[in-house]
Amino acid sequence: MSWTRRADLRAQAQKLWDKGDLLRALIDPAAWQPRRLRLGVPGSAELADQTQAVRDWLNELRRVPQVRFIWREFTHRVLGNSSLPDEAWLDTPQAGCALIGRTQEAERFAAVLQTIKAFDAELAQQIRPWLTKRPLMALDLAKDWPRLLAVLRWLQTNPRPGIYLRQVDLPSVDSKFIESHRAVLAELLDLCLPPAAVDPSATGLNGFCRRYGFKDKPLRIRLRVLDAAVAVPGLGLDQDITLTQADFAQRDWRVSRVFMTENEVNFLAFPNVPGSVVIFGAGYGFDVLQDAAWLQRCAVFYWGDIDTHGFAILDQLRSHLPHALSLLMDRATLLAHRAQWGTEPQPVLRDLPRLTPNELAVFNDLRDNHLQPQLRLEQERIGFGWLKAALGALPDLPVFNPLETS
Repeated sequence: MSWTRRADLRAQAQKLWDKGDLLRALIDPAAWQPRRLRLGVPGSAELADQTQAVRDWLNELRRVPQVRFIWREFTHRVLGNSSLPDEAWLDTPQAGCALIGRTQEAERFAAVLQTIKAFDAELAQQIRPWLTKRPLMALDLAKDWPRLLAVLRWLQTNPRPGIYLRQVDLPSVDSKFIESHRAVLAELLDLCLPPAAVDPSATGLNGFCRRYGFKDKPLRIRLRVLDAAVAVPGLGLDQDITLTQADFAQRDWRVSRVFMTENEVNFLAFPNVPGSVVIFGAGYGFDVLQDAAWLQRCAVFYWGDIDTHGFAILDQLRSHLPHALSLLMDRATLLAHRAQWGTEPQPVLRDLPRLTPNELAVFNDLRDNHLQPQLRLEQERIGFGWLKAALGALPDLPVFNPLETS
C-alpha cells in the first residue's frame, strides 16, 4: 500500500531539516517558498475494496495540522460524492519544524541569530554567508556564540597580533577554546577580516596561527651527534639534542653526512660515524627542514621501513632534498630478512615519481603484492650487523670546514 502516511510526511520534513533548509529560511524568510510534499493516495479499486482503511487513513492525515492539504472532490461508484487530498504543502519552515518536533531547536536558532545581530550588526552581516551555508553547525554552537563573536571582534581590532594564543585576554575565552574551535573560527575569520590580515599560504588546522598572525609553537628537531670531533661543546658525551627549527637551521653544523630514521631505538643506537649526525622522526613533516640551507651540501641518507609508506616518505623528503639517498631500503635487505616480514595495514597506491629505478622496482613489488600481500619490513627488525656493514661501505667524506668554503 503506497498511501502516504504521517511518518512519510515527517520523513520528508526531516530531509529538509537535515539539509538545513528549515533553519536557513529563518535567516532569510523572504527566500522561503512553500514546499510541496510527495503524496500517494488510494486508487479507485482501493477506495471500493478498502473503505474502512481509507477512512482511517484520511483521519490520520487530518491529524497532521502542520501540513496543508488541497482536496479534490469526486464522485465514486461505491462511495458517491467524496474527497481525497490531492496535494500536500509545508507553508512555513516553522510548520516543518513542528512536524518533526524541532520547534525548540528552531527557537534556539532564532535566538542565536538575534544574539549575533545584537552583538554587532555589521559583523553579523559579514558572517551571514557562513550561517546560511552551515545553519545546523551554527545551532550546535549555540552556547559558544558569545565567545566566538568576542574572538572575531578582538581579531578585527587587533589584526595579526604577533602573540601566542595563550596571551589573548578575553573574558571567558582561553587558548583551549580557540584551539578547539579553530576550524569554525577560520571560516568565520576569512569572512570578517581584511585580506591583509590573512596569510592565504597557511592552511589547515596546523596553519591557523600563521594564517591569522599569531605566534606558533616552535617546531623542534631532535638529533644525535655521531662524531666527538664535531660535538657541541659543553654537552658531554651524550649528544642527544633537541633544537627549535630556527636554531637547527642557523647553527654552523660542521658535518658531511646526515642520517634520518623513524625509529627511536634505531636513533639512540645509531653507531658513531665520522662527521655525521642522525635526525629522529621527520616522517612526512619535512617542512621543518626547509630553512636549513646547510643540508644541501651534506650527504643525506634516509632509513625507513621497507614498505609503501617508507618509500612515500623518501619520495616526500626528495621534494625538499633531491639529493637524499636511501639506506637499507633495497631488495637485498628485504630478501635477507624474510623471517621478519610483517603486514602493512593500508598501503600507499599512488605513484612516487622521485624514486630511483631500483627503489621503484621494490616499491612496485610491494604495492602490487608480488612478494606477499601488504608486505612490510620494519626498520627495527633489520639486523644491527646490516646497519654497521652499510655504514662501513659508505665512501669516506671530509669533515666540513666552513673556512674552506668561498
